[in-house]
Parts: sequence; C-alpha cells; structure tokens
Amino acid sequence: MSDQIQDRPISRVGRSPWRNLSLVATGGFIAVLTFSLVGLWRVGDRFFAEMASMFSFKISSAEVDLRPIVIQQIRGASELTTSIFVMETVVPTRQSLLLGSVPLGTTKLLYIAHGEVRAGVDLSAIAPQDVTVTPNSITIALPPPKILDSKIDVKRSSVYEYDRGFLGLGPDVGPNLQTLAQQETLRRIEKAACDNGILTAANQRAELVVSQLVKLTGDAKVTVKTQAPTAGSCS
Repeated sequence: MSDQIQDRPISRVGRSPWRNLSLVATGGFIAVLTFSLVGLWRVGDRFFAEMASMFSFKISSAEVDLRPIVIQQIRGASELTTSIFVMETVVPTRQSLLLGSVPLGTTKLLYIAHGEVRAGVDLSAIAPQDVTVTPNSITIALPPPKILDSKIDVKRSSVYEYDRGFLGLGPDVGPNLQTLAQQETLRRIEKAACDNGILTAANQRAELVVSQLVKLTGDAKVTVKTQAPTAGSCS
C-alpha cells in the first residue's frame, strides 16, 4: 500500500508539463483572437466600406464609338466627284468604198464634240480599319482617286459636216462614223484630263471636302490621308 501511495504524487508530477503547455496554447489563441478583434475594431468602417465596394454593383462611364458615325457620314456621299475636266474637240472621221484596194468613193464626217470627265474617290469603299478615332482626333484614309465617269454632252455636240464625196460614191455610213467619232472623243478627253492632273486635283479636293464633312460630327481634329492613283487608273 505504501508503494502505491508513493507512486501517485510521482504520476501527477509527470503529467503537469503537458497541462501547462495546453494552458499556454489556449492563452495564446485567446490573445491572438483578442488582438484580431481589436484590429478589426480599429479599422472599423473603412474595412466594411472596402468589403462593400468589392461586392457592390457599379455602372461604368459611358463610351461612344464614333467610327460607325463617321463611316456613315462619309459613305452618304457615295462616289464623291471632286474634279471635273471639260473639253471641246473636233474629230474628223472617214470611210471609203473600195474596189480591191482602189477607193471608189470616200465619206467624211466632221464631229464637234463636247466631253466631260469626272474624277474623285469612291467613299463607299471606306472600311472601319480606315478610320482611327481618339478622344481628340479623327484620322481617315481615303481610297485612291479614279476616273468616275467620262461622257459626251450630246446636246452640245453635233455633226458639223457629212460628205459622201464626188457623185456621192462614198458609202452611206453616217451613224458608224458618228459612233467612231464619239469613241475617239472620249479617248481624247480622258487622255487630256489625265495629262492635266485630274487625279491629283481630285485628291486635293477630296481631302478638303471630307475634312469639312467629318467636322460636322464634332470638334475633334480631323486628318485626311490620300493615296496615289493605282497603276492604269488614268490613261
């Protein structure tokens, strides 16, 4: 019995360090929790305001994409004629009636033609990538200029002379000679227009007109970039 009574104090002494360690751990946890609560209390409204801002719904600032507006404004002019060349010319034509290689009679037609050539840019070809919009500027790249149309003003043109020659032996080919004269007129006026720089003038005028057209959409600085004519666009 005395041995058992002596063993009990020894057993209690062996367990006391673990009990102390448990008390220390519990106290540390309580201290950490207390400091956390104090820190949370100190940040107070700022913490909760930040948390609320993270999960609250917001409406971003409004943005306007001006490119569709600018493109629509430009395309409204479609084929923009920016240069017109007008010329009057006299075109002689002739055709003979042959016997073998010997002419029996020759018909001559003298045609006075009034022609017109229009040049400009096809604004309907402008794509979204040709328009760059920033908060303070708009930059537009135009298509290259080209001949849009060439025609004869039939009301101001006429056959000046039609002669079938001696004894009227020349063939009666008035309509054919007039058509030939008109075709030659178009070729001449197109060449003269190109020689006089109609496409260069079309580019310069297009830059000015499109700049004024786009400025109607706002106060942004407008820059219009032109392109050189493509090869073969002018005879």
